[in-house]
Amino acid sequence: MNTEKPSGYKSTLKSEDTEEFIDIYFYRPIGYQWALFFKKIGVSPNQITIASIFIGMASGICFYFADFWINLLGVFFLVWANSYDSADGQLARMTNQKSALGRILDGACGDFWFASIYIAIVLRLWPQWSFPILITALVAGYSHSKQAAMGDYFRNIHLLFLKGKNGSELDNSADLRKKYSGISWTKQPFIKFFELLYLNYTKGQEKWTPKTQQMLQIIRVQYKGMAPEWFMKEFRHKSKPLLPYTNMLSFNLRAIVLFISVLVGIPWIYFAFEISVMNIMLLYMIYKYEKINNHFRKKLEYS
Repeated sequence: MNTEKPSGYKSTLKSEDTEEFIDIYFYRPIGYQWALFFKKIGVSPNQITIASIFIGMASGICFYFADFWINLLGVFFLVWANSYDSADGQLARMTNQKSALGRILDGACGDFWFASIYIAIVLRLWPQWSFPILITALVAGYSHSKQAAMGDYFRNIHLLFLKGKNGSELDNSADLRKKYSGISWTKQPFIKFFELLYLNYTKGQEKWTPKTQQMLQIIRVQYKGMAPEWFMKEFRHKSKPLLPYTNMLSFNLRAIVLFISVLVGIPWIYFAFEISVMNIMLLYMIYKYEKINNHFRKKLEYS
């Protein structure tokens, strides 16, 4: 058995279970080099995240123009922004600078990128499509938010039972509500606002996964938050084949479809893809996870 700890950029990965091929061989190595550079000059993970927000929004501006080379510049900006999105998490793990604000900002940065992109595509197609493209964009945007949120949720559940609490960013709304109640609007309005957004985000994830919530509640109450060894081994075995769906619902697949549709001059294809193919994958992933988590709920109850 190889007991050596991973070195280099692999030491900054959340886990190889949850990483995509493109991330492992492209974004993570680039992000690692950025993280080393920013560590050397004293830039914090949250500052990198904020920089990625502006770079990603610049991508959206480029997609407004029906010009191949400007659109290609937009592709470059979005790839650059995503490499920073890798770097902020890698630097946080490298320097142990993890924070709730960092988690909130990291989750919000992609929303800023794609809000800019949606607005740009709507404005670009408005002369030909008028209100139908706005409605299509709103449906696609709502679908996107649910797809990304649920992919992130199941990925963090896998990490929880693979690496423990320190290796996962999974939260529950009950704990977040207590934390939110203890923050003052007058003294910390910015933190209070983002905690409210994050609380609602987490409640939305939980609302879509009732069987999973029952399983997690049994572990919190009956097992004092410490899942038994047999459970963690079996859960990883059942969950790992589903992780490709959680990854496809995140960034890389949608970015590839976005890049192709914009560069060939038919950006509405991206909206159609999110509404159809991505939503089918979302529903399938939730169905499968809820089924296996209900199976584990029963086993935990009677073990």
